[in-house]
Amino acid sequence: MFDPLLHQDVRSRLMSLLIANEELPFKALKEYLEVTDGNLSSHLAKLEKAGYVRIEKRFEGKRPKTTVHITETGREAFKNYIAQLKAFIEEN
Repeated sequence: MFDPLLHQDVRSRLMSLLIANEELPFKALKEYLEVTDGNLSSHLAKLEKAGYVRIEKRFEGKRPKTTVHITETGREAFKNYIAQLKAFIEEN
């Protein structure tokens, strides 16, 4: 019924942040979600594999910067997930 990829606390909160902001730096996501680098990387890898997010890695000067972008596929998947949650709540 629910998208198992999105029906998980960290990933659903992560996608909520990206829906509202289009893109966010890795560091900001880590702080908002209060997770470790490794934990966030693991969740992002799953979302990237599904095509829900795109990860951009670049350098600003000598410092690496990772930015996470929501894709159109991710946006639609999350909207469908929210619609399914609403329908479930209304039925029960």
